[in-house]
Amino acid sequence: MKKINLAEKLSLFFDHWNPKIVGELNGQLVKLVKFNGPFVWHHHENEDEMFYVVKGSFDMEFRDKTIVINEGEFIIVPKGVEHRPNAKEEATVMLFEPAGILNTGNVENERTLKELERI
Repeated sequence: MKKINLAEKLSLFFDHWNPKIVGELNGQLVKLVKFNGPFVWHHHENEDEMFYVVKGSFDMEFRDKTIVINEGEFIIVPKGVEHRPNAKEEATVMLFEPAGILNTGNVENERTLKELERI
C-alpha cells in the first residue's frame, strides 16, 4: 500500500495522448494522461471507460452531441458508444479502465498503444 501524489506523477511526463499507469485495483487500471487537440473516433466493444478531469477541461464528442467535462467532473462512456475526446487546451485526465483495453478501442492506428508505461 502506498499513496499516490497526482501532481508528482503528472510532473514526470509532458506528452499528449500517452496514458501512464499509476495504480491497479480489481482488474481496473488507474491511468493519467494529458489531452491536447482531438483524439480518434472509436468505441470499446466490451468495456466502459471513466474519464475524471484533474485539471482543465475537454469535450467528449459523440456523434449526436458534445458534453463539456470540466475540472473536478467525470464522465462514464458505456461500452459500444462511439466517442472522441477533444481538448482545446491541455487537460489532465485520470482514467479508470479494465486492464488490457486498447486506448483506441476498435481502431488501430499510429495512436494505438499496446503497452503502457507504469510511473
